[in-house]
Amino acid sequence: MADTVGEADLRAENVSRIVTGFALQEYKMKQVVMIQPSTSWKESYYQEGSAELTGGTGSAIKGIPRGANFPYGEANWTKVNSWLEKYGMEGVIHYEDVMTGALDVIGRTLLRIARAVTNSVDAEIYGQLLANVGNTVTITASYEWDSATIANRDPVQDILNGIKEIFIDNYDALQDGYLLVNPIEYANLLGNSNVRNAGKFYTDDVTRNGRVGILCGLRMIVSNVVTTDTGTLVVKGKECGTWKSAVPLTVVTIYDPGVKWTVRAWEIGVTQVTNPEAVCVITNTAK
Repeated sequence: MADTVGEADLRAENVSRIVTGFALQEYKMKQVVMIQPSTSWKESYYQEGSAELTGGTGSAIKGIPRGANFPYGEANWTKVNSWLEKYGMEGVIHYEDVMTGALDVIGRTLLRIARAVTNSVDAEIYGQLLANVGNTVTITASYEWDSATIANRDPVQDILNGIKEIFIDNYDALQDGYLLVNPIEYANLLGNSNVRNAGKFYTDDVTRNGRVGILCGLRMIVSNVVTTDTGTLVVKGKECGTWKSAVPLTVVTIYDPGVKWTVRAWEIGVTQVTNPEAVCVITNTAK
């Protein structure tokens, strides 16, 4: 049967697309990890030891004597189990509010539903990266990014130290690397003289139109899911972890003619931090 303007299924299709579009713009942490499909409620993975293999005492890789046996090397892995989680939110848009409301009830409801789901997923990804972090850089007291002594503030060196820790564990932090900060740390970074003047000795990707795009070779992501003071992360993107997705963001609209629209959005997945040594946390960034 042909549809006409205003019928419920046409409204549902349009509303669903709007929610999905809003949500895709809100995701920030998903770009940091790999996205892989999942078909099982329980997902297992292996964390690989990051240390380079050596031949052991008296069995160096370099300088094998003539006719001698080769040194023996063995990689190691730790099995980790994880279980999928369901994220969701729904909102009701009453018919009268749509027809006579003083504000855009539909637009605001769709936006908040999209943000609720994406914020929860982003917070979980960030939380798992922080909980399983493999490296730490601790800023000494009175040398925080908002220290009262301006000369003591050196966030660029702190970030470089974080990059160094990841490189030591044999991950190239400058290839698809990210710096995850909250708005407070972002303001402290942007206000630091070393960062403000970075254009003098870096490319213009560092400071452009008042926004920091790339700093110390890392792409910066600013989000409220990054915890204040103790959670600034330097991350080797994609290699640090994976988002196992069983059900991607899905949206349906249930129309009760003349009464309401119910908009429901959900997603099912789980975060796996497969390489903790590809993550470094910078602590004590604020007093």
